[in-house]
Amino acid sequence: MIILGLDPGLGTTGWGVIRAEGNRLSHLANGRLKTDSAASLPRRLAHLDALISALIADHAPDGAAAEEVFVNANPQSTLKLAHARGVVLCAAARGGIEVGEYAPRLVKKAVVGTGTAEKAQVHAMVGRLLPGVKIDGPDAADALAVAICHAHHLASARRIPDPSK
Repeated sequence: MIILGLDPGLGTTGWGVIRAEGNRLSHLANGRLKTDSAASLPRRLAHLDALISALIADHAPDGAAAEEVFVNANPQSTLKLAHARGVVLCAAARGGIEVGEYAPRLVKKAVVGTGTAEKAQVHAMVGRLLPGVKIDGPDAADALAVAICHAHHLASARRIPDPSK
C-alpha cells in the first residue's frame, strides 16, 4: 500500500510517500509545497490545491493521512492552518483517496513512543524507521511521521477482527 502523509500549512505543507507491506515500511519520496506569502489567501489555497492534486497524480497513493489542527496561541494562525488543512482533505477526497486524520500527540506516540516527543526526536525516529531517507526539512519529517502513524493504524486494524462480522 502506498500512503501519502501530509503536514498541512498555508506557507509550507510537508508531504511524504511511503510503501507499507505488512510491517515493512519503505520511503518513496518527500518534500515541501510552498505558497507565496504575498499572494491573496484564495490564490494561495488554489495553488496548494493544484500542488496536492499533482502530487496525488504523480504518486497514485492508495491512502492518505493528515495531521489534525492544533490550536495556536494566535487565532489567525489556527485559521490559516485550518484553511490549508481543508484544501488538503478536499484534494485527497477529489482524488478518490480515503484520508486518516491524526492528532499530533498520536503521531508522536506512534513514531517515538510518547505523545510529548520533541520535533528532533520525531525526525530522528523517522530516519531510523525509513533507513537511508534524506528528509527535506521538518515539515517533510512530520508528514512522513503521519504516514507511518497511518500505516501502523491500518496494520493494527487488519489484525483486530471486526466483532460485528
